[in-house]
Amino acid sequence: MQNEAFYLQQMMENYKSRAGTLVVTSGKGGVGKTSIAVNLAVCMAASNKKVLLFDADMSLGNVDILMDLNSRYNVSHLLSGRRSIEEITCTGPAGLEVICGASGLAELADIGDFQRERLLSELSRLQTENDMIVIDTAAGISKAVAGFCLSADHVLVVATPEAAAITDAYAMIKLLAKNAFAGRISVVVNMAETMAEGRNVYRQIANAATHFLGANVYGAGVLLRDERLTQAVRMRKPVVLAYPKSMIATSLLELAARLSNGMQAQPREQSFFRKVVDWFF
Repeated sequence: MQNEAFYLQQMMENYKSRAGTLVVTSGKGGVGKTSIAVNLAVCMAASNKKVLLFDADMSLGNVDILMDLNSRYNVSHLLSGRRSIEEITCTGPAGLEVICGASGLAELADIGDFQRERLLSELSRLQTENDMIVIDTAAGISKAVAGFCLSADHVLVVATPEAAAITDAYAMIKLLAKNAFAGRISVVVNMAETMAEGRNVYRQIANAATHFLGANVYGAGVLLRDERLTQAVRMRKPVVLAYPKSMIATSLLELAARLSNGMQAQPREQSFFRKVVDWFF
């Protein structure tokens, strides 16, 4: 009985201190996923939250470029034991902590038990030392992308009015539903010409998910096409900092506030990073 009580206490402490995890994904590339992830993370960090932005693109990670960060290390250096979690983490705008270009994750399947547990020990600290973790995945629905999405508390699927983007967003939602994803699924429609167009895209996706998958998909919002977002990318600066009074910045701030309210960690036996690492085995 005493051992059971101790185990329960440890589990409750784990849930209480665990950061909520938001994965930003898309299915299709070129829909503005990384820009959205970066701006959301900056907004959340600016609200006096301790936020970590994790670039989970194994080949084309560019979170550092969008914030003009000079990152020397990534997860592969942690995996090899050459660097600590502190050494691979850099500081971005508003005190945001960033792990850039997570190349090396594909090597997880080849590491031994000792390396695996060491990696998990280091990564697990991120969930206890932060209030929120935002993960920017690669495009597509590869095994790595699926691992991050299925391990998260909240998955934000980015779509646009383009037919291929709608189809791929639905494919991502289908993957989550077929694998009994226990968290929350939301859709944000980017690059819409009008609010009505964006809402219509969301309804198409949500109705199909309900009818064919039995899945609830929440509407996170609509982001209208804005040339200032493109200009901010060229400036290597988040648009919420480059053009803080613009409509796109206001929309992103509102989106970040809505998502922050729903980013509480789910009570699960395994931490986010343990679930991600286990997915590779």
